Amino acid sequence: MPYKRYAAPDIEQVLEEIQPVELDADNATLYRLKKWFQSLAPYLLGCLRSISLRLEMNTVKEPSVLSQSVHQRIGHYVGYKPGWLGRIVRPVVNTNLWVHTRSAFLSANT
Repeated sequence: MPYKRYAAPDIEQVLEEIQPVELDADNATLYRLKKWFQSLAPYLLGCLRSISLRLEMNTVKEPSVLSQSVHQRIGHYVGYKPGWLGRIVRPVVNTNLWVHTRSAFLSANT
């Protein structure tokens, strides 16, 4: 995962709330990972739609009433089997749509 300290399978485990979580992290970190994904999920869904349109792939038919969560709607694009988070991130990063979330940057003057 770009700019994350944990691998995608570990983050998936946290997001799916599989118990017990086999990740060396405190509860605050687990909470932040969940909130991070919740805030980023609508953007990722839009990216997946955009990528499928660019590649002229069959787009996912979504119902007119959105009764599913964003996570469930993303599953229509990448599936629900283990590795789903990597299948989201890889195309988003490779099409330069990944949101840069680092707070520090390097300057040529330093």
